[in-house]
Amino acid sequence: MGKYIILANLQDYKKILKDLKVKFKSAQIKASLKVNSELLQFYWYLGKKIIEVQNNYKWGSKFLENLSKDLSKAFPDVKGFSYRNLKFIRQWVNFWDNEKGKQLVSLLFQIPWGHNIVIIQKCKDINEAIFYVENTLKNGISRNVLIHQIESDLYHRQKKAVNNFDNTLPPLQSDLVKEITKDPYIFDFLTISEDYKEKELENALIENIKDILMELGSGFAFVGKQYKLEIENQEFRIDLLFYHLKLHSFVVIELKNGEFKPEYAGKLNFYVSAVDDILKSEIDNSTIGILICKLKNDLIVEYALRDINKPIGVSEYRLTTKLPDKLKDTIPSIEDIKQQIQRNINE
Repeated sequence: MGKYIILANLQDYKKILKDLKVKFKSAQIKASLKVNSELLQFYWYLGKKIIEVQNNYKWGSKFLENLSKDLSKAFPDVKGFSYRNLKFIRQWVNFWDNEKGKQLVSLLFQIPWGHNIVIIQKCKDINEAIFYVENTLKNGISRNVLIHQIESDLYHRQKKAVNNFDNTLPPLQSDLVKEITKDPYIFDFLTISEDYKEKELENALIENIKDILMELGSGFAFVGKQYKLEIENQEFRIDLLFYHLKLHSFVVIELKNGEFKPEYAGKLNFYVSAVDDILKSEIDNSTIGILICKLKNDLIVEYALRDINKPIGVSEYRLTTKLPDKLKDTIPSIEDIKQQIQRNINE
């Protein structure tokens, strides 16, 4: 067998290899109709077989290497049999082959393999993983967006805004609106001065409109900044106005670079009422208001929203995320940079 290890039972190995070849040929035929689903169903079968064999035979770590070489030789045009991918397949099955995961297996076959790998590598537990599988299917997000969502901890931020949606919207619409809100919003793609003003924050967001749309989530369409409303010969301006394509609702966003104050809710309620009267058509649902501030006290927000009759949510924002401790020592200090510059000059 050359570099191959001597297996304890060569006949059993040959039977397993033959079975996998037959199974994959069958999957290849069906793949012309349902490429991803059929392939991932085969990956599931393959992963279960790998785990079963490694549990029942004393073949050691070389088993995967041998299997990779033999399957790649039998199907040279297929890249999915690399040693690295076989390890991913085994990890994937191990992650989901439990009481909770088995209920979701059919959904796993409906999302791309690359998405599946990202989810099992980056999620801390199965509940978080289930959230991202369902969110991927619901919104059809790309792999890069999925990575962004996981790394920005969307799982723990979604639906967290303090709001009055239950009191101002029908139950089904209330649940849908909660899904589009987060707390906090992560604006770590912005580079603005330390003593920034609200106008500077607003302009920075617009300059990074693609990033802000990604952070807001699927379905948001940008309408305008400092959107002008004329009421009884007076001019009022909304910080940011969006339209949500799935909710069929305008979304008014007001930005505050300080702590939440009760009067902010009243002003946002005024804007939402005005948009309902001036912009909303018969086919649109209720306009939604979202106030995003630097700090808030949840109890104060709850009191401020209690008797307001328009749907409003209040969240905080973060300009930067905390640097992991293991990376802190790798970032040079200002003094280190100055010393390096001086050394370069001296040289």
